[in-house]
Amino acid sequence: MSQPTNAANTPLIVPELVRLDASAGTDKQAVINYLADVVAAAGRADTTEGLAADALAREATAPTGIPGGIAIPHCRSPHVLAPSLGFARLNQPVDFGAADGQGADLVFMIAAPAGADDFHLQLLAKLARGLMKSEFTGALRAAATPEDVARLVTEQVQPELLGDGAAPAQEDAAAPAAAPADTGRVIVGVSSCPTGIAHTFMAAEALEQAGKERGVTVRIEGQGSGKIDWLDADLVEAADAVIFAHDLPVKGLERFAGKPVIDVGVKAAVNDAGSLVDQALAAIDDPGAKRVAAGAGGGEAEGEEEHVHWARRLQRSVMTGVSYMIPFVAAGGLLTALGFLFGGYDIGSTAQTIVIGNADEGLAASSLWNLPDLSNPAYAAPHALGGSPLMAYIGAVFALLGTAAMNFLVPALAGYTAFGLAGRPGIAPGFAMGALSVAIGAGFIGGLIGGLLAGYMASWLAGLDVPRWLRSLMPVVIIPLSTTLVVGSLMYMVLGNPLASFMTWMSDSLTSMADSGSAIFLGIILGLMMCFDLGGPVNKAAYLFATAGLSAATTASYEIMAAVMAAGMVPPLALALATTVRPGLFTDVERDNGRAAWLLGASFISEGAIPFAAADPLRIIPPSMVGGAVTGALSMALHVGSRAPHGGIFVFFAIDNLLGFFISIIAGMLVTAIGVLVLKQARARKLLAEAAAEAVAA
Repeated sequence: MSQPTNAANTPLIVPELVRLDASAGTDKQAVINYLADVVAAAGRADTTEGLAADALAREATAPTGIPGGIAIPHCRSPHVLAPSLGFARLNQPVDFGAADGQGADLVFMIAAPAGADDFHLQLLAKLARGLMKSEFTGALRAAATPEDVARLVTEQVQPELLGDGAAPAQEDAAAPAAAPADTGRVIVGVSSCPTGIAHTFMAAEALEQAGKERGVTVRIEGQGSGKIDWLDADLVEAADAVIFAHDLPVKGLERFAGKPVIDVGVKAAVNDAGSLVDQALAAIDDPGAKRVAAGAGGGEAEGEEEHVHWARRLQRSVMTGVSYMIPFVAAGGLLTALGFLFGGYDIGSTAQTIVIGNADEGLAASSLWNLPDLSNPAYAAPHALGGSPLMAYIGAVFALLGTAAMNFLVPALAGYTAFGLAGRPGIAPGFAMGALSVAIGAGFIGGLIGGLLAGYMASWLAGLDVPRWLRSLMPVVIIPLSTTLVVGSLMYMVLGNPLASFMTWMSDSLTSMADSGSAIFLGIILGLMMCFDLGGPVNKAAYLFATAGLSAATTASYEIMAAVMAAGMVPPLALALATTVRPGLFTDVERDNGRAAWLLGASFISEGAIPFAAADPLRIIPPSMVGGAVTGALSMALHVGSRAPHGGIFVFFAIDNLLGFFISIIAGMLVTAIGVLVLKQARARKLLAEAAAEAVAA
């Protein structure tokens, strides 16, 4: 049987897909096999075994039982010929892992083709929402015939097929709603599950129903497998709090920046939505509640793509790549620094001969079970911790792990930049372009350009209107293959050599600045960049330049890294100092942020200064830039070096000239703090003078 030609007029459920008071077995595997056979017998799947295997594989990732005696095993499978709902009302409940411990007597098998279109996925979403309503499930339990069940479900998801003009059984709560009156509480959020079919929309419905019970406006955006009905922008703006019930990254996360957030897995919303709404209401009035971070984001929000300026979209994609790259840099760099701590700074060049004694075997041939005779003087390790060969071996392992992580720097940058433009189809070709860039010597510039080209091409291919039979192949075969072939060929044959030459010239030029009298000027520029937008694109550009240079392992690259890290620590530390010295110039919230900024600044988290800059940018950012420039210049002048890309004062062991490092930071911190206090005091005096003038006039 082939896919129906008129899918909109094909019911998801017919009486042949319904079994009442069935004896399907005593465990969920037997029930899933039973329903797979029901679907296949109705001509909706080509084999029972294939559908059952795919449904059981999905079941293995997370239980599909939900409170109230319901289970919804589901999958997207190439064995499904038409979107279908198999239903069994069991005569003996079976455990599907529901949170309330109750066995399921109502079991739906949601069977979607691998290339199911948006229309069918929207119908399945309506069913998932209906299963959260007691009147719907109660009617299913009371149904006398398979025809009654088919009618109830069709009324829920496809009322137009009933032929009597019946209205939908419920209002589609996923539709965008106008912003409510300002007098009530408004909670918005996002739900998502790995398959994007069932739990995504059940969580959304549960949260919205819990909001109605509490007199609160709750609107949840289900980010499922089909087209997303994006929340109205005005509604998001008016929201008092956010609930994320998700097992996948939230798309368009930046829309919710700054709002109190409750962040849980999707099953938590299905199991106890009322508790999450209560937590969100409590968070609204809690100044210490967790909030969506400013500048947070992942892949582009497709619903907004057509309204976003191309430059803004480009910036977001690059920031996505950088944000995903940083964990590789932090892990790899800190592991390398630990390798230096244990094994000495020459661990990279001497570890194999010191520890193993046979460089031909390589470090991978050694382990704790086959170490050489470490008492042999030939294995002396004078630069290791305590001069111990064993410490040298441990240091070599750390250095090897760090190198492995750092090797992903450029591929991760390219891969997730492409992801920011095209979503998942862009990841594979983006990573390929990053690896290619490393191979041809084009460095992070080549990786960035390759990622952008891959992202734009993958995005274009994803937007093509292709035949139905080809849709399921597009994201997993056609897009990655075509994009990698075209963009990779372009990189190899046209762009490779020019980009490699540019990287060599830039690296040599900046290194010569660090080695010459221009080092201080370079430190000033880097310090200004680090403090201009406190974690934004300019800050990340300076940080990316410094971390990419660490692989060169030269004195100049270490000094550049130290200048960048020290300057980035200045703004939060300076504002922590300012709020301590003159607390009366700051609000209660700012004083609380100031206490937290001590640790954030010491850890090299420049974003600790963002709350201050957002509230008063003209009195925070200029002094921060001046202080950062002072720190950058002093760090370069004192020849401070850092072999670690992150960590602040906590990687002191990886800092060359530790005293100079602290002097540079303290100097910039004092300059910034004094500048902020002077500007804040001047503003306070101006406000007092204006108040006095108004009092006299009155």
